[in-house]
Amino acid sequence: MTAPNETPELERLSELARTRGLRVSVAESLTSGRLANTIGAGESASDWFAGGIVAYFTEVKERVLGLTPGTDPTSAACAEQLATGALRLFEADICVSTTGVGGPGPEGGHPAGTVYLGWATAEDSGHRRLALTGDPDEVLSASVDVAVRLLAFHAEGLHPAGPRRGSGGED
Repeated sequence: MTAPNETPELERLSELARTRGLRVSVAESLTSGRLANTIGAGESASDWFAGGIVAYFTEVKERVLGLTPGTDPTSAACAEQLATGALRLFEADICVSTTGVGGPGPEGGHPAGTVYLGWATAEDSGHRRLALTGDPDEVLSASVDVAVRLLAFHAEGLHPAGPRRGSGGED
């Protein structure tokens, strides 16, 4: 059964996470919790969504998620480091991050709509650059939609997770 307002991408992510025992997490700057809110609406999310972190301040990104000081906050490097940091923080199998300029105007030398989505798994990490148009709300909504698709895409390639650290399941 699909949760209300669940997109096909979120439905697929929910199915993959449930059937493969995956732990999913997110790290957000640009989307300010919208991505976590969307993922948390997935079917049985309490079984597979480890959580998310919203980090706007650069010093929080550095201290909590391991962002290298001096990294441009609107960059591929930042997006990948945020995803990798949150993957570790939540002991997740997959993580996606959002960073960029929502608008309405440019910021830090980047035009409005410049968005980087980072992703990380235990084996690999990467990013996608988006050049979005529209008002800030449209940029944020499009960023969340693509981030959910990115999670589902990378979850497709993951195998069932092994035993969790600290799960208390030792015999």
